[in-house]
Amino acid sequence: MNYLIDIMLIAVSAALINNFVLYYFVGICPFIGVSRQIDMAVGMGLAVTFVISIAAFLSWTITTMVLIPGAPLTTWIGGFFMPPDSAARIDLTILSYIVYIFAISSSVQFVEMYVRKFFPALYKSFGVFLPLITTNCAILFACLTIMSHVAGVDNPADAWDLGRSLTLAFFGGIGFTIAIVIMAGIREELDFCDIPEALKGAAITLIVAGILSMAFMGFTGVDTGLKKALKKNSVKQVSLKSGPNNGYFLPDRQDIAADTLNICLPGSREELS
Repeated sequence: MNYLIDIMLIAVSAALINNFVLYYFVGICPFIGVSRQIDMAVGMGLAVTFVISIAAFLSWTITTMVLIPGAPLTTWIGGFFMPPDSAARIDLTILSYIVYIFAISSSVQFVEMYVRKFFPALYKSFGVFLPLITTNCAILFACLTIMSHVAGVDNPADAWDLGRSLTLAFFGGIGFTIAIVIMAGIREELDFCDIPEALKGAAITLIVAGILSMAFMGFTGVDTGLKKALKKNSVKQVSLKSGPNNGYFLPDRQDIAADTLNICLPGSREELS
């Protein structure tokens, strides 16, 4: 039961409370560029969701099998060149950015070939934005968040499994889809509005995005209420923590801005001290 509660809280947090676009402000380029029409926004959102799920699967597998200390594949290969104890301490997480970007680009190429073959009209409507999914920082952000919950935990028993990782990625993509579709609907209505000349174009788009981000702030605290409700119907205590005023399991926005080379750890700064 605790596992299902974790999955539900991760899903709600990734899709609504800590929306990748409207809370962390990642994936802004496709969010602004492909939100002119609802049909294009739906297609882009589904493509991002598919790519981010594949990239999450690859990143979790590579992290657990290769990158972190004690990873089976790295330990086995290192055992041919050094003592087993030294091989078990090999830490390749410094290569995470390069490895994840390669995994993302491979996923995007797969999606591009699939869409080109089976949905040529959708492929033409995407134009240059489909290859640009490779540079969508929301996908890299999801991979790094998963790594922080695999390699950034003190107790190996607290490390995320594949189910939690895929839940974060899939519902993070769903949250991206929700945000971009709402944005596209608003921008379609703006075409019939009398907008001042100075606000036409990017100006009104960014204003609407800011208001939409404020609207999603209304979901703050939903995870806490959901957690309490689920605890009443299951066990009395859930052995997982959530940072104050932050969503569930996702890093604080200030930790991301502090240093892009550091892994974003979950929870608040008080938990880390």
